[in-house]
Amino acid sequence: MSSTGNGHSHVPAEVIEFQYPPIAEVVLRKPRRRPIWTPLILFLLTVISTLAVGAEFSISYSQNREPFSGDENPFVTMARPFQHPELLALGIPFSFTLLGILLAHELGHYFTCRKYGIDVTYPYFIPAPTILGTFGAFIRIRSPIPTRKALFDVGLSGPVVGFIFAVPALFFAIAYSKIVPGMGLTDPTGLRFGNPPLVKLLIAILRPNTPAGDILLHPVGRAAWVGLFVTALNLLPAWQLDGGHILYCLTSRWHRRISLGVGAIILAMGLLGIWRNLFWVGWIMWGSLLVICSWFFRHPPLMNRWETLDPNRRMWAVFALIIFLLCFTPWPITNS
Repeated sequence: MSSTGNGHSHVPAEVIEFQYPPIAEVVLRKPRRRPIWTPLILFLLTVISTLAVGAEFSISYSQNREPFSGDENPFVTMARPFQHPELLALGIPFSFTLLGILLAHELGHYFTCRKYGIDVTYPYFIPAPTILGTFGAFIRIRSPIPTRKALFDVGLSGPVVGFIFAVPALFFAIAYSKIVPGMGLTDPTGLRFGNPPLVKLLIAILRPNTPAGDILLHPVGRAAWVGLFVTALNLLPAWQLDGGHILYCLTSRWHRRISLGVGAIILAMGLLGIWRNLFWVGWIMWGSLLVICSWFFRHPPLMNRWETLDPNRRMWAVFALIIFLLCFTPWPITNS
């Protein structure tokens, strides 16, 4: 066998002519139709739970006082509409506004998933015996995310659509809210909702020279406030929250470390709330969940992990950060 001049023999013809098998294209399976009964029942239960809470928001608004004020147990207050069902109708402004914002958020995710052929469930609402009437809603993604672009659009769409629905409701509520001077001083047992920057901005525009503590929000505004709170939580850049998906698209390498750092910061805020009364103590629960989930459950990898994020979507990531800063408050709920 003759030499090639570099110490190697000629490459056999059978090697040259060898053809590697083509790389099979990954085909996403067609989303399956799923039964609607479970999400529908959960939605109806959430309607009832938010109507019960909304009744208290409407009654307190008509009586010029903070919600859940007085010595009565808040759970007794929430149970009263079930003893007198006619009171449930009073909760419609709060309930329907809140459910509309949450539904818009989840449908933003849902239709974006359908756009990319991702198998996804219907939205699941979570009824809860809390002062908000719900723990929010979620959808389950049942197939791999194909590209970085798809994951980014899925993560961004929910918060943006929910925010778009919440802002007009908040605008209306502040414009038609009541001014009750010294409201928190007359009854220190009521709950007070912290004002995120967007609320403060709209108050400055619509109710200039009016102290934020003297404004009693219309029940529609309470629902919009919950929408902002949910948006802020979802945009935290951690784990598999919407903000976590956006973070993973920007830097999958640092996603886990940043998630743990964000969870630790939120947890520290809650601990400082106990120690120095600096922040809301409820951050202990959220921070602990983020740390645990970020440590034990990694973000699922993408099918095409080498795709880069285009400059236009990077600008949308900045817009998502702005929404988060407008919606976040270190003191969501406090006693007066």
